[in-house]
Amino acid sequence: MWSRTVETNLEEGKPPENTTDQEPQQQYFRFSPPTDHRGTISGEECCSLASSSSSSSSVLSKIEDIEDSSDYPNGGLLAWSQVLVAMLVNMLAWGYPATFGVYQLYYVDTLRLPSSQVSWIGSAQTFLALATCTLSGRLADAGHIKWTMTAGCGMVVFGTFMTSLCGGGEPGENDKYWQIFLAQGICTGFGLGICFMPPLSVVNSYFSKEKRSFALAVSATGTGLGSIVFPAIIQYLTPKFGFAWAVRCQAFVALMISVIAVALVRPRLEPRRSGPLVEWKAFKEVPYRLFVVGAFLFFYAIFFGFFFINVYARNIVHFPTTSSVHLLIIANGVSVLGRPLAGYIADRHIGAINTFCIGTCILSVVLFSWMGVHTRAGMYVFSAFLGLSTGAAQGIYNGAMSNLTKDPRRFGTRFGMINTTVAFAALAGPPTAGAIIDHDGGRYKWAQVWAGTVVLHASMIFMAVRISISGWKLKMKV
Repeated sequence: MWSRTVETNLEEGKPPENTTDQEPQQQYFRFSPPTDHRGTISGEECCSLASSSSSSSSVLSKIEDIEDSSDYPNGGLLAWSQVLVAMLVNMLAWGYPATFGVYQLYYVDTLRLPSSQVSWIGSAQTFLALATCTLSGRLADAGHIKWTMTAGCGMVVFGTFMTSLCGGGEPGENDKYWQIFLAQGICTGFGLGICFMPPLSVVNSYFSKEKRSFALAVSATGTGLGSIVFPAIIQYLTPKFGFAWAVRCQAFVALMISVIAVALVRPRLEPRRSGPLVEWKAFKEVPYRLFVVGAFLFFYAIFFGFFFINVYARNIVHFPTTSSVHLLIIANGVSVLGRPLAGYIADRHIGAINTFCIGTCILSVVLFSWMGVHTRAGMYVFSAFLGLSTGAAQGIYNGAMSNLTKDPRRFGTRFGMINTTVAFAALAGPPTAGAIIDHDGGRYKWAQVWAGTVVLHASMIFMAVRISISGWKLKMKV
C-alpha cells in the first residue's frame, strides 16, 4: 500500500550506507523512542532485505509488521489526556477563526465597510494560523512543545485583549479597521498557528494507525466547541456589557483554556533535534504531492459557508441580526457530532483517506444545494447539514494526513508543510467569495457555485491520492 512512500525513503530500494559513527539505517524504521529497541531493524537486516531478490512487497510487509508491533499506548488516562489537550488547543486554533462570521456582522454594521474588506481580517488570521505551522511543527518535533504552546497561547490572549481596546469607535473610522486588523488578524493569527501543531504531534505519538484517526477526530471536536462558546460570548454579552467587555471575557476564557492545556501536555517521543525546517523530499512522494494540491483547493472554499451564512440570512432571507447568528451556532454545534463520527468510520470500516474523499464530496453537494435555500426553515436545515458535512471533512483531515507519514517524529514537520502551503488558499478564499458577491450586485448564486465546484475538485484529487496508494481496489481500507 505504501510502496511509493517507502521506496522514496529507501531511495528506490538502495540500502543506506553502513558507517561506523552513525545509524542512519534505524532512522527509516524506528517508530518508538530511541531508547526502546522494540520494532527496529538492524543495519545488516536492512541491507539484506533491500539487496535480496525478493520483491519490494516483501520489504513492505516487513516494515508494516514493525509498525504494528510498535509501542503505542493506544489508550489509558495519559493518552486520552493528550487528546483533551489537543481538543482545548483546537478550541482556540480553529474554534476562534470559525466564529469570525459574528465579528464580520459587527464590523460591517459598526465600521460601515464592504464585507470583502472586513473579511481580510478573518482571512489574515486564518492564513497566519496555517502559515506558521511549518515552524511550530518543526519546533514540536525538536522537543520544544511546552515553550511553543506557551508562546502561541500567550499571543492569542494578548491579541484578543488588544482587539477589545480597538473594536469600538465611530462608523467609518479607517484607523479602527487597521487596529483590529493588526490585533485580531496578525497577532492572534500568529499565536493560533504557533500553538496548534505541538499537541497534534503529541496525540499522533500516543496512538497507532488503527486508532489514530478516531483520536485525532475527537480532538478536532474542540473546533466545534470553540465555535459555539466564542460566538455566544460575543453575541449575548455585547448587548449587556458592550463589545469591549464581551471580547475581554473571550480573552479570559482563552487564558483559562491555555493554562490547562500547557499544564497537561506530556510529550512521549524523544525529540528529533537535527534535520531541516522543511523536508523537501516529502514532495517527491506522489500521494503527498497530490494531497497538498487537494488540501489547497479544500481550504480555498472551506470557510465560505461559515464566513457568509450570517450575512446571507440577513440580507437574502431577511433574518433578524440576532437570529442569523443562531445559524452559525447551529452549524458549529452539529459539526461536533460530525468529527468523531468520521473518525469512528475511518478506524473501524473504510480508512481515513476513503472517509475524507466521501466527506469532501458530500460537502460539495451541500454547498451546491445552498442555491435553493430561500426560507427561514430552509436556512436552519441547511446550517445543520453544513455543520455536519464540514465537521466530518475537517475532523478526518488530520487523520488522512497522518496516514501519509510513517515516522511519528516527522509528523509535525510534514503536516506543518501542508498547512503552510494551504495558508495561501485560506487567505484568498473569503475575499474571493466576497468579490464575487459584490460583483454580482449582492447576489450569492455564483459564489455558491464557485465554492461547490472548488470543493468537488478537491474531492476528486483526494480520490487520486487514494488511487496512488492502493490502485483501483475499491474495497481496500486506506
